[in-house]
Amino acid sequence: MRFSKNKISEPEINLIPFIDVLLVILIFLMLSTTYSKLTELDLTLPSANSAPHKEKNNQINLLITADGKFYVRGAPVASKDVDSLSKALKDASQGLDNPLIVISADAQTTHQSVVQALEAAQRNSLHQITFATQTQSANKAPSK
Repeated sequence: MRFSKNKISEPEINLIPFIDVLLVILIFLMLSTTYSKLTELDLTLPSANSAPHKEKNNQINLLITADGKFYVRGAPVASKDVDSLSKALKDASQGLDNPLIVISADAQTTHQSVVQALEAAQRNSLHQITFATQTQSANKAPSK
């Protein structure tokens, strides 16, 4: 008499439910995330009556806080001197054709910090520079 041996089947892992759960989580995160350019820094931009600026691909955002700290593309610069800022701008402009520097300086920052930013741009031959402002209507308090 021939007895059949029990064949041991290897367990299979079904990945389809796992992928479904990951897609639901991804969709949830995409819908619940807020995208804001200056959320990490509290800047009060100077006011002016000008048209809103449209962001370009070759744009480098340079933020200057009220206490004179520099941020290039959201990353803090090691120190407040011109050499460190110049190196950060050089690294950020690598591979960009004729980059545009957008300086977003807090209204309370010192003039010296803005001059240092301009000097660092000049050292790297970055000549297209503009300043970010807010409209005067956004700066006014509501009347009672």
